[in-house]
Amino acid sequence: MTVREIQDEIIRLKKEKNICILAHAYQSHAVLEVADYIGDSYGLSVNAQGTDADGVIMCGVRFMAETCKVLSPDKKVWLANPMAGCPMADQVDLEIIRALKKEYPDHAVVAYINTTSELKTECDVCVTSSSAVKICKAIDNDKILFIPDQNLGAYVASQLPEKKFTFWHGGCPRHAAVSYDEVLAAKKAHPDALFLVHPECRPKVTVAADYVGSTTGIMSFAEKSDAKEFIIGTENSIVEHLQYSCPDKRFYPLSVNLTCMNMKLTTLVDIYDTLTGKGGEEILLSDEIIEGAGRCIKRMVELGG
Repeated sequence: MTVREIQDEIIRLKKEKNICILAHAYQSHAVLEVADYIGDSYGLSVNAQGTDADGVIMCGVRFMAETCKVLSPDKKVWLANPMAGCPMADQVDLEIIRALKKEYPDHAVVAYINTTSELKTECDVCVTSSSAVKICKAIDNDKILFIPDQNLGAYVASQLPEKKFTFWHGGCPRHAAVSYDEVLAAKKAHPDALFLVHPECRPKVTVAADYVGSTTGIMSFAEKSDAKEFIIGTENSIVEHLQYSCPDKRFYPLSVNLTCMNMKLTTLVDIYDTLTGKGGEEILLSDEIIEGAGRCIKRMVELGG
């Protein structure tokens, strides 16, 4: 089949089976074209929660599918490609977090949404990249243990000098790989371009930015801005998506290193195979994990809106 033919068949099957397809913004444009919702991980799960679909296919990575299951326990949830994981989400396990809580018993434990559902059961609240500052500010504790991304944590700490932060030294391998030298090179090559960056990048990179925000925040800023050129400091698929949505503007990747191979695993055939029962993996979580992770996420909503 051609790309268009398999897309048409996916669209037919999802309607026939009442299946909702979620696509993280780091997916290929071909995948985005068959999705019902496109965006960041938590936002996608909220979208799925509000539908009357019987099932949900997550085109992203495992922790995203788990979050979707936590918010929609009565729906069937599949991860389109079972191999698609997130290295950052696997950096902290229950043994590590329990040891950290003993070491810092007077700290509020804040987990980035990019963590496993099992880990969230041991945390006080989770945050997204767009809500982290607001939620950490609202926490009724001036001592915060932030896991696992030290770069996002450092960015939040820079906005909240009144609070004391302790970090687990983890993070996104792709965003953390970007160097300040690459920033200088990109700005030299494109002197008129605004620099938009994700807070998972190193502090020396984010302080050089014209805008720091989540993936959807970066896209929204670029789409609404009067500027005509942008250096994109997040996963390189965003450059392509913005080229489609804003053909009158120019977008440049910050670094070749900003390519997430886990996100690139999901293909149209994976989605087709999931719809036909020949592929994908159904996400199954215990009631205890759904309850514990759900408490952590509910607290995020209470503090962040």
